[in-house]
Amino acid sequence: MEEAWMKELAGCCEALGCRWEAGEPLEKHTTFRAGGPAELLAHVQTGEQCAALLKAAEGLDIPVHILGKGSNLLVADEGVKGLVLHMEPKKEPFCRQENEIRAWAGENLSALCLFALEQGLSGLEFAYGIPGSVGGAVYMNAGAYGGEVKDCLTQVTFLDEQRQLRTLPAKELELSYRHSRFCGTNCVILEAVFSLKEGEKTAIKAAMDEVMEKRRDKQPLEHPSAGSTFKRPEGAFAAALIDQCGLKGLRVGGASVSEKHAGFIVNDRKGSCRDILELIQQVRKTVEEKTGYRLETEVEFWGK
Repeated sequence: MEEAWMKELAGCCEALGCRWEAGEPLEKHTTFRAGGPAELLAHVQTGEQCAALLKAAEGLDIPVHILGKGSNLLVADEGVKGLVLHMEPKKEPFCRQENEIRAWAGENLSALCLFALEQGLSGLEFAYGIPGSVGGAVYMNAGAYGGEVKDCLTQVTFLDEQRQLRTLPAKELELSYRHSRFCGTNCVILEAVFSLKEGEKTAIKAAMDEVMEKRRDKQPLEHPSAGSTFKRPEGAFAAALIDQCGLKGLRVGGASVSEKHAGFIVNDRKGSCRDILELIQQVRKTVEEKTGYRLETEVEFWGK
């Protein structure tokens, strides 16, 4: 670690009680299992830690990326410059107040679903098995099997682009298909509150088990991926279009279009970011040429 800014931020991490690593491979922190190193990776478990490191990095004019579970992310083989703030799980990530659950953004979304089950609260069954963090789910209004985060989200606490702590109700978050007001901004989601309904634990568990069985049956969970690679185009379904074009099994290097679900690009042979990006481009080009639909990716890209 030679850069002066890295030494200063590492010192900040230690003062704040945050773990940190220099040159940490981000393939360890993404579900695609691809990508190069972060110059400096800091693990945060509180809003205070997050705010302090953001201000320190910005004062040094160092770029910052926010990382949750890395489930909708593709990182360049060369890695990323600057500071990566990893919103990691913490010891007590959830708090129940009547029929609401306050959740830390860095916690696994499925862990939130299991906590709701333990509490006998219904409304999050659809989200069980989505491999992202609570913050990531809010950021993109994650959804599956007829449900979306916006159906039960009440409010979100975040750091705005001026690094002021703010809380907004869900109705002001511009929640729509795979979108929120946070998309394309430098805001950092810290906590989310979900309003649920009391239910029978056996019925809630049965619904969660049914969702998970559907995932196992239809999705290539045995291989690294970022889930659905493409957003649903208006008037069609991405997987159906890709299948229609005969692209199941199409391969570039270590990455391929899943034979099980055409909407998934899987890293089944330890492919590189370059392999995955090239395959995405080939799929998009072929689908547009053959069907007229332009596929937009759900996956975000980080690169130097």
